[in-house]
Parts: sequence; structure tokens; C-alpha cells
Amino acid sequence: KEYSDILDRRFHAQPIACNHCGPWYTLHEKGKTEENLEKIIGEACRLLEAGKIIAIKGLGGYHLACNPFDEKTVSTLRLRKSREGKPFALMVKDFETAKEYLLINPEEEKLLTGWRKPVVLLKIKKEFAPSISIGLNTVGAMLPYMPFHHLLFEKLKLPALVLTSGNLSDEPIVIDNTTALKKLGAVTEAVITYNRDIHNRTDDSVAFVANKKERVIRRSRSYAPSPIQLNFDAEGIFAAGAELVNCFCIGKGNQAIMSQHIGDLKNMETLEFYKESIQRHERLFRFRPQLAAMDMHPDYLSTNYVRQLDIPAVAIQHHHAHIASCMAENGISEKVIGISFDGTGYGTDGNIWGGEFMVCDYLDFDRKAHFEYIPQPGGDAVTKHPWRMMTAYLVHYFGENVLNEQTELFKNIDQKELEIVLFMLKNKINSPLTSSAGRLFDAVSALLGICRDTTYHAEAPMRLEAAAEAGLQGFYPFEITQNIISMKPAFEMMINELNNGESPGTISAKFHRTISEVIVDTVKRISHETGIRDVALSGGTFQNRIILEQAERQLASAGFDVYSHAHIPSNDGGIALGQLAIAAKKREVGEFFKR
Repeated sequence: KEYSDILDRRFHAQPIACNHCGPWYTLHEKGKTEENLEKIIGEACRLLEAGKIIAIKGLGGYHLACNPFDEKTVSTLRLRKSREGKPFALMVKDFETAKEYLLINPEEEKLLTGWRKPVVLLKIKKEFAPSISIGLNTVGAMLPYMPFHHLLFEKLKLPALVLTSGNLSDEPIVIDNTTALKKLGAVTEAVITYNRDIHNRTDDSVAFVANKKERVIRRSRSYAPSPIQLNFDAEGIFAAGAELVNCFCIGKGNQAIMSQHIGDLKNMETLEFYKESIQRHERLFRFRPQLAAMDMHPDYLSTNYVRQLDIPAVAIQHHHAHIASCMAENGISEKVIGISFDGTGYGTDGNIWGGEFMVCDYLDFDRKAHFEYIPQPGGDAVTKHPWRMMTAYLVHYFGENVLNEQTELFKNIDQKELEIVLFMLKNKINSPLTSSAGRLFDAVSALLGICRDTTYHAEAPMRLEAAAEAGLQGFYPFEITQNIISMKPAFEMMINELNNGESPGTISAKFHRTISEVIVDTVKRISHETGIRDVALSGGTFQNRIILEQAERQLASAGFDVYSHAHIPSNDGGIALGQLAIAAKKREVGEFFKR
């Protein structure tokens, strides 16, 4: 019936899915191959149940799979994949099994069981191997979405599998059989291929639920390249995106078409994937770039790519693009109070921004307030060593005597490294100034002893969020002087409470509440000055469920209309949409662009 009814989506489908016509699966194990599907399933189950690691070809690339209840196996996978700490995603047999192991509310159930089948971040109810999420209270889980997945779980005795991207370190996910056999075959006991080529590399999408709304944080399989409807013309505009968790965006009439998740543009392999994806979008959507939008940061690979296009281009401030992205997703054209909190973004004054309050529309922005500038010793090195940022905050607020007065705070820090950091701070060597909310979270995470050195991006803020005790209402004082937000009173109280034996979980909860209070207080001040009642929230910090939920609720209770992201990532994966929107509006008013 579905294939004969013209109104049914299957009427227009042209799949080949037949035991005789294909696709044909092949199991490669120890130099031997097996093409009988039942035997492939049986051998895959045997290997997985025996604690082995296998590679399985998926829809948009390969996955690495293993038993999530076997600590030795999961630790081995981390070692082989060169993934020291970042959490692994799981595939769970079915929804009933998911409910047994995970806490799932009705909105999360709808997201988990919907046709898109993203990885959904859920709170853990029943423990898996400790190395799955290493100390976090959440795990990313998805349900089977390919026929092979369902056939595998029919025979498998395990209720869930680790199913993580089939790549090594920070390289793009593997998509072709030859590369899989060479690269993934070297780190697995078996590789399962099929004979259809993957032309468009796509990772699994990732989402969570906050305030009963879906929040996409990695937009890829099943979401991209579904267009975003705009209330302005964006034809011919190419937006390059940022550096981390990159996505680019192209304009077709009144639609923005965002790419799938590309990844961090920090190596040649990912840059090649970026270029290849741009060419594919140009071909598929018959797109010819006439105007390019890029980040102001001079060293981003995405910015350098635009410079080579030889077309008119516009450089856009990072946090302005964040707010414009939120505005475009929500169809807002009027001026808003924009709050952009993230880890880093090049500011118009040459400093690192990231804790910003702006009044802006698509054409321009006015920076109304921001977190106090703090030196960032070693530049980007602080993201791998949050104790450096803690030291910078403490020395900035209390002077170098803090090392003698609060010796417990500097325990287990290498003294030679500490001396180098102090020298850098004192002499202003390689210590750019930052107003970043992300670096503030890093500092507090280190201060509480939760995370002093990291193994993956945003680990310190994630662990700080996970440590926070639920339901606490208190918060710490802060100061706002001439639109500069100082957290010195908060640090004084946090240190006092630590010295008096207060738990890190309690302090973390109060710190999160403090950030929400900073947001509401500052927004009220700006609104009193400007009369604006619309507030837009964007930036990677708003992936923090506690901050997002508290800020939305408190601002709404204060009478503001609050706009945030749902289907577009609030992190840098959504920034290209904002770049495109700003470029479109600037072109609309006749602004001149240089090549």
C-alpha cells in the first residue's frame, strides 16, 4: 500500500534492500571473509559478547562497537582509539531497555524514539563500565536506526553496545571500506562492511532536553541538510563557520542550508573534509557563492579558506554571529539583548571575548557589559590545564600572597609549572586578556578540585555541572561596576566555604545559580536603559542544562521574552547561520564588501 499511494513518502523512495540484490554485508576477520548475513550476525555477537572490539559500517560512516559493561574492553577501546577521557555513546536495544538503565522523561522519550534517532544525553540510572563516561552523571544513548542494528540486537545477549565514531583521535569518521580495513582493522578484531559507498560523511547527531524543549548540540545525521526558513533573502551567500565543531552554511533564496557536523578545523584531514563537503553542497544545491561571511579571527582555517575564494567577503565578530544565529532560528528581526557565553572568540579590541552582553540586530551590536578581563597564561594551554586559569583568577583578585595564604588550593600542582605561570602573569608574557565564561567555569572547576587537567574539550565545565547538587537555591555575591562584572566576592566566599569543609557539589550548585543571577541582573540593567524586552541566549555555555534552564525560567519570570536555540546548536556549530544572516542584512542595505 505504501508504495502505491502517491501521498505516502515511500511512493517516492527508490531503495534497494533485498537479500539477492543487496546491499551485501561482508565480515573481515583475521584475513578471512564471510558473506552469509546470518553467520555475520552470529560471529559479531560472539565477538562482542567475548569482550572484543569490532568496526561496523553505518549510515554516514563507520562505528566502533564493544561491550559497555566490560571495563577492560572499554579501556582497551580508549587506548586504541586515542580517546583518553571523552564519553562514549551507547546504542541500547530498545526503549524498554533504555528505561531500565537511564532516567527518561516524556520529552526525552519523544526525542529518543523519534525517526531522527539522535544520540540523546540522559542521566544514568543503572551503571555501565566506569570508563564509559568517567565520572559524569549522564551518557549519550540512541536506539537502533539501521536494519543491521535490529538484526544484531535480535541475537545479541547484551542489552546495549558502545557505538562510537569510527575514527582515530581527531580525524573525520571513516567512510570507505579500504580505509576501514586498513585503519580500523588495525585496532579491532573484525570489520563489517557492505558494498554501497557512503558519499556524504555524517556523524550521529546529539541532543538533550532542557525546559521540555529539544536542544540539538551536534547537527548531522537526520537533521542536515534540512533547511532553515528565513525572513530575508540569502541567495549566494557562503558562511564559513568557526574553528571548533565547525559547520558551514549556504544561502538559497529564503533558506539557509547548514552542513553536517564537520569537526574541529585543526588538522589537514578535517580541512579536506570541509572543502569536500563545500564542493558537494555546491553541486547538490546548484550553489554559486557570490558573497562570503567569515569569523574575524585572522588565524582560523575557515577564515583563510574564504580569503582564497576571490569573492567579496565580510568579517563578523564571533559573538555577534552567535546572537544572530539565535535570532535567525527564532525569526527575530528587532533589536535584542543578546547574551553570548562561550570559551573563546576574537573581540574588536583584540582581546578574547566570551562573557558578553550586547544590544544587537543583524546590522550591528553594542557591547553593553562583560565579565572582567583576566589574563589567560599560556593562551589556549589553559583549556588543557584549568588550574592555570584558577591561578590567574586568584592572583588577579588576591595577589601572589594567595599562594602562601591558601596553600591547599595549589596542592598537587607541579611547582616548576606553577612558577612559570606566575612569571608569565607577572610579566604579561603570552597571557592574553579574556572575558570568557568558559574560562571562568574552568577556574571554578579547578578551584573545587573537580578538574585541574583535561583530556577533551569543555571537560572542566562538564564535570562542574555534573557535580552540582540539585535543588539548592543559594548564590554568591558579585559586583557590576561600569558594566564590568567582577566575580571577586564569589571567589572569596567559595574559598571560605571550601576551607570550612563545604562540599564541592554544594559550591558548584551555588556557583551555577550565581551565573543565572548575573544574567538576570545585567539584563534588567540593560533593559532599563534601552527599553528592550527580547533576550537571546547563545554560545556553548548554554549547553549547560542548569544555566540554560535557570536563565530561561528566571528571565521569563521577570517578564522578558526569551529566545534560545532548539534545532540549531548554541555552540560554534550554529555560528555559520548567524554569519549568513548578518551578511544578508548588510547586503540588503547596500553595504560595500571588499574582496
